[in-house]
Amino acid sequence: MKKFAEETKKKSIAERESDKAAILQDQILETVKRTMQRAKTYLKNGLDTTGINEDLLNIQYWHEVASDGILTHRQSLITYRDLTTTYNLLKVLESRALKNKLTLDNFQHRLSSFRFQLDSLTSDSAMFAFPDDSATLMKYLQKLIVVAREISPIDSTLKKAMSDVQTLQTQVNLQVYKIAGTQEEIESNQHTIYRSTFSRELSMSDDTVYQPFRETLRYSKAKSSLTLLFYTENTIGNICLLFVLMVLSAIYLVSLKRIYRQKNLLNKDFNGQLVLRYPVLSAIFIVLNVFQFILPAPPFLFSAIIWIIPALTLTVMFKGFIKGFWMQIWMALILLFLLACADNVLLQASRIERWGMLLLAAAGIVVGLRAIMKGRKEDLREQWIVYFIGLLAILELASVIANLCGRYNFAKTLLTSGYFNVIIAIMFLWTVRIINEGISLAAHVYTRQDKKLFFINFSRVGDRAPILFYCFMIAGWFILFGRNFYAFRLISGPVKDFLSQDRNVGDYTFSINTLLLFILIMGLSVMISKIVSYFASDRHLPASGQQAQKPKIGSWLLLIRISIISLGLFFAFAAAGIPMDKLAIVIGALSVGIGFGLQTVVNNLVSGLIIAFEKPVNVGDVVEIDNQSGTMKSIGFRSSVISTGDGADMVMPNGDLLNSHLINWTLGGSKRKMNLMLGIAYGTDLKKVQELLITIMQADERIVKYPAPAVIFQEFGDSAIDVKLFFWVRDMNDGFPVRSDLIVNIDQVFKASNISIPFPQQDIHIIREDTAEKKDNDKEQLP
Repeated sequence: MKKFAEETKKKSIAERESDKAAILQDQILETVKRTMQRAKTYLKNGLDTTGINEDLLNIQYWHEVASDGILTHRQSLITYRDLTTTYNLLKVLESRALKNKLTLDNFQHRLSSFRFQLDSLTSDSAMFAFPDDSATLMKYLQKLIVVAREISPIDSTLKKAMSDVQTLQTQVNLQVYKIAGTQEEIESNQHTIYRSTFSRELSMSDDTVYQPFRETLRYSKAKSSLTLLFYTENTIGNICLLFVLMVLSAIYLVSLKRIYRQKNLLNKDFNGQLVLRYPVLSAIFIVLNVFQFILPAPPFLFSAIIWIIPALTLTVMFKGFIKGFWMQIWMALILLFLLACADNVLLQASRIERWGMLLLAAAGIVVGLRAIMKGRKEDLREQWIVYFIGLLAILELASVIANLCGRYNFAKTLLTSGYFNVIIAIMFLWTVRIINEGISLAAHVYTRQDKKLFFINFSRVGDRAPILFYCFMIAGWFILFGRNFYAFRLISGPVKDFLSQDRNVGDYTFSINTLLLFILIMGLSVMISKIVSYFASDRHLPASGQQAQKPKIGSWLLLIRISIISLGLFFAFAAAGIPMDKLAIVIGALSVGIGFGLQTVVNNLVSGLIIAFEKPVNVGDVVEIDNQSGTMKSIGFRSSVISTGDGADMVMPNGDLLNSHLINWTLGGSKRKMNLMLGIAYGTDLKKVQELLITIMQADERIVKYPAPAVIFQEFGDSAIDVKLFFWVRDMNDGFPVRSDLIVNIDQVFKASNISIPFPQQDIHIIREDTAEKKDNDKEQLP
């Protein structure tokens, strides 16, 4: 029996182990099938090798175009403009090649993961635990054969795909290294030209360094157009943002002009109102000048387009606005600026271009000296323009000297930067002036402000723009002007590296750029929320005889502000790279403090959200709280502001506002029921009085026709018959003025109809004492 028990135990254990092995084998086989299915799907939708091959060929061709004239068909004179354009083109090609490299690396990693999973599963020791039972063994072997047949084509496909990807990876890596090597050579050539800035490069009699002008045009067109195409594709989001900003600015300026036209405030010559002369052009001019800095390192051709468009719009705005002499100077500068842009597009030196540079620089000297010597400075709206014109003349004179001395690259840099400097400076000066005009004009429209929302001290806004505007203008001009020189790049490069260098505080990695970006995003979100509140809650001055427009956003304004700030906070944390789990820890720690010490604050915040959702009160509503009436001025996060009738602003926490007995006169509509008491003398024809009173009330347009006004005779008073008038006014603000006017009209009509309104009177009978005694004696003598 003992032996039988031991054999039975061993058999039971063996069967259990066999069952466990069978279950594990089924699980492994099922996992293998799922992995194969995922691999099939990934291979089917994974990688567009045809597209990558085409992109490789395109990048190779574009690299040949970029290298032409520098690495291949090298010219004896390499221009700085050619090196800069080629460098920008190579940066784009490097970005595309790195993108392909990342795609291939990810695809290869995913394929290797599938191979590793399949190999691990199929080589698991549990797969080789064969059952002792022959029938069970045959079934298991059949499963293995089926799985092996299914794995075989997938495994072959994976191997082939990995081999193809490795081939593409090799090509892409070689392409990346080749582009990087070309960039290093371009940077070396740029540094060489910078060090030899004052060295002689060519002479007028040396024809070996010059290219045929037609060949120069073809060469420049090929590189410049390619660079422009790539940059436009990569910055399409920023370009769309510029377009949206222009549309929004145009809508606002058009509406501002409409208000001024309705109020007859527009000047015929638009003196001090240039921004309203052509509001759409003004919007284009302001946005392109102010927000062009959101475009990262644009190539010259793109920058030229961004400069030419506002320059032409400013020309249209100047027509008939500035003096004739200075308009001639401006037109001459615009023409020379366009020629300078065309010259800067040329990437190779030619004899025709060199003579053209001399003539163009000489023309700049003549225009600059004529403007300084003959122009009336007092006719200029912006006096600083004279200094920039003077700088133009100096730069063009230096360009002529450098050109005659054979310093081609230096002469071209001085020539183009001189014209760019004066046009950009004039546009920036007028941008500051036009923005200041817009703020000044808004002073007549948006005057009821709340310092808690967005406050501009319009009393300090005048013809002279704030000095801060000019500081921003000078900084922007310096950046755009400095881009023309390689030395600026040598200075800005280390600064960018310092700002973008990673720094560690514990486990958190950050850079100064990310911190500045965090502060910028949060500041912009708060400012945008306040600007939205400002324009939504303020009311512009009403036109004569019309009711002021009421805000329509109302209590939704709080939700909009919360949404804007919440999105800003989210984007700020994402831009700064702050992990969200760290934020959750901070919020959890704050919740303890909230539970103990900030209950009142949280109550007010939650009450603000309840007010925003339920809307028991809206911005602009006439309310009454504890016998204190006023108008809702704003609904904030923690408290709300009620403007009382005596001119004071009452700040009430949202919790108290929600818990108070609130009377909202506006919630049911703008109508309001009013009444008026008066007395009619006894003996008056009451039917006639009733008809007259009804006629008087119906004649006032401020009194609604339905419900109809009513005249009720209440009771016989001591000295008059009491009459009560009931009527509804269209707007609650008209209630007391209408009642006042009714009293005046009723008095006039009653006087004309000989109807008297008696004042309270009382008859007093005086009984003398002797008379009373005599009456008593007479009574006693009666029989």
